[in-house]
Amino acid sequence: MAPLLVVVDMQRVFAEDGSPWVVPGCSGLIPAIGRLVDAFGDRVVFTRFVPFDAPPGPGSWADYYALHPFFLRPEAERLTHLVEPFASRNVPILAAPTFSKYGAGLEALAGPDRTIVLCGVATDCCVISTALPATDAGLRVRVVRDACAGMTPEAHEAALAIMGGYEGHIGLTTVAEELGRR
Repeated sequence: MAPLLVVVDMQRVFAEDGSPWVVPGCSGLIPAIGRLVDAFGDRVVFTRFVPFDAPPGPGSWADYYALHPFFLRPEAERLTHLVEPFASRNVPILAAPTFSKYGAGLEALAGPDRTIVLCGVATDCCVISTALPATDAGLRVRVVRDACAGMTPEAHEAALAIMGGYEGHIGLTTVAEELGRR
């Protein structure tokens, strides 16, 4: 079975100008990610960062939402949707209220090849938070450096440098290299 492309959190909340969580460069990733999605065919899953079903109890998530209450308001729900052109496609989606999208669902989708290829946003938050536990679970991880964006270019590069230090577990790749593998 071929590797699984995991498109991390390409959502309106991270792409739309004026959003409190806009990731500079997110919208610019759409053409490159579109090429990857087309190349990986049915071996693609999109992830979405969504609020908890019930307010989180005491701890870091309660603190987080005290800083970012807008995301818990009903009118913010539209911001959790995927950006176009992906929102109009019939694509599989894993939604989670955590930065990491690794879990039983992603593990099952990775299949016997146990290789995932990550792209999306934000390199310094949800991408790295997905890569590290997947690696700990024994999955092979490739991060497509030019199909990811961070909160700043410096944060993007710093996250890539950290993940690059996991030699043998996490590989850094490019769109061209991934398309060349197809």
